[in-house]
Amino acid sequence: MKKQTQANAPQKSGMRWSKYVKPYLPYFIVGPLCMIVEVIGEVLMPKFLSMIINYGISGQEIDSPVIAWLFNLFGEHSPFIIAIAVGMIITAVLMMLGGLGGAYFGAKAAVNFAADLRQDIYRKVQKFSFSNIDKFNTGSIVTRMTNDVTQLQNFVNMMLRMALRSPGMLIGALIMAILLKPSLTIVIAVAIPIIALCITLFIKVGFPRFTKMQSKIDGLNLNVQENITNVRVVKSFVREDYESKKFAAANADLKGAGRSAMLMMIIISPLMSFCMNAATIAVLWFGGNMVIAGEMLIGDLTAFVTYMTQILSSLMMVTMLFMQFSRAMASAKRIKEVMNEEIDITDDGVVGAGRELTVKYGEVEFRNVSFGYYKNREEKVLENIELHIPAGSTVGIIGSTGSGKSTLVSMIPRLYDVDAGEVLVDGVNVKNYTLHNLREGVGMVLQKNVLFSGTIEDNLRWGDGNADEQTVRRMADYAQADGFITSFKDGYKSELGQGGTNVSGGQKQRLCIARALLKRPKILILDDSTSAVDTATEAKIRHAFATELAGSTKIIIAQRITSVMNADKIVVINEGKITGVGTHAELLDTNTEYREIYESQMDGMVKAGIIDIKESEVRE
Repeated sequence: MKKQTQANAPQKSGMRWSKYVKPYLPYFIVGPLCMIVEVIGEVLMPKFLSMIINYGISGQEIDSPVIAWLFNLFGEHSPFIIAIAVGMIITAVLMMLGGLGGAYFGAKAAVNFAADLRQDIYRKVQKFSFSNIDKFNTGSIVTRMTNDVTQLQNFVNMMLRMALRSPGMLIGALIMAILLKPSLTIVIAVAIPIIALCITLFIKVGFPRFTKMQSKIDGLNLNVQENITNVRVVKSFVREDYESKKFAAANADLKGAGRSAMLMMIIISPLMSFCMNAATIAVLWFGGNMVIAGEMLIGDLTAFVTYMTQILSSLMMVTMLFMQFSRAMASAKRIKEVMNEEIDITDDGVVGAGRELTVKYGEVEFRNVSFGYYKNREEKVLENIELHIPAGSTVGIIGSTGSGKSTLVSMIPRLYDVDAGEVLVDGVNVKNYTLHNLREGVGMVLQKNVLFSGTIEDNLRWGDGNADEQTVRRMADYAQADGFITSFKDGYKSELGQGGTNVSGGQKQRLCIARALLKRPKILILDDSTSAVDTATEAKIRHAFATELAGSTKIIIAQRITSVMNADKIVVINEGKITGVGTHAELLDTNTEYREIYESQMDGMVKAGIIDIKESEVRE
């Protein structure tokens, strides 16, 4: 464990956003440069207009040598106006090209950034151990991969379009305004600090509100996912009204959080407009008096008002950028929580020849194993487990619900790691195998049978993607699944609904068993995987295990004692401790708990008419 912790240490340094920028650096550079072209055009346009008003229309005396040279070049007012107009048209075309280029490269950079980030989050989640997954609910992970990544994508896109455009326009327009009339810029000097103060306050208040809104989206997604996945249970218990109320509550929470967050953006827009309009009125008042007094040209006043509008507009763009930044940072924080999650089960401790180790025989041994889900508590789910399972044997594990049976077998393929002691496969600590090689040698049919969208054949081929059709059919037949599969219209090409909702529980179990058989593992773990099939079908499946997987180690967890009574060895677990190990006959003689389970189940089967008294007595 110490080696593993040291190997994982680099993860604590945190994810690096530069990783998602470097591959697309040209887009991140060219996009803003294109926006600078648009900014230059926007800054020049008011000057062109003022030249037309001042010298082309009003006929004011020329006091600029450059303008005088241009005017003398064309000789008359009309050609001068036409020349300036042509210059404005060329500038407008360049602005359009710059704007299009900026939008195109910005969108391309943002989309690629988001795609790579989303892919890395998915890869990270795929590496999570069960204990890592337990820290995040499913709805939260889905939200982080979709909504949160989209928020970052929108921010990157906006940043590339506004990061240089807004400051560029602010600086350019401010310089031009100062050159036109320095004394009037006092209006701008008063407006800017007020707007900057508003931006700071809004970011400070807005950030926690956006964080809260994203967490409410988590809750809503989880609610929807649970409801849709378990729709049959909802309908069978007539809980539609309850679920509707539950969704309405989650939806109302999201609405309240969203309204609270969006209120910031709603307030800031009219406030900025008020500042802009107040500054415009002040400029027109003072500038108008200067025009009347002959201290300023009418064209220069028009240009100054335009520049002032550009300055305040750029500040408003910066405000919106910061508001988007606030929302994006809330999403970035949630993404970093996933990406910086320290994976507690890795291959980092496996070095050298250990990476070539594979499971060859299937021998399993637990040496003084203890485990608890909550590391800060004293109580353990498993405590001081000592157990040896010979290669090729069949072992049954039985015990009350919550006794730790499933947890125990989860230690073999390292779905969880032990807190103390060690688990060995073929005499080698499981931590000395790579996860791929270890899990390739272990087949599991979990307590919760899971199938995926796609055809039945696609699902079975999870066991062996290279298996031919004949092998797939044979393994399905061993699992007693071929009969019902071929009864479907499309047979093995039949599409399964999400999670296999269009097959029964027993059919789902048999498909999962066939999938495990196709893998032909050295260790096969069946976690209560025949609970939904009848005893006759279960007997045929056990016979298939004995013939097809004769050399494999088979570990069977069951609630029904008939599922394990013929095993080579039966393990009785109670409250995380092994209370008995032996054959069926040995445990009947020596283990009170096993005998009580046996007698209660046999009596129940006799009363239900499944077996008669004589058969029960013979078995006993």
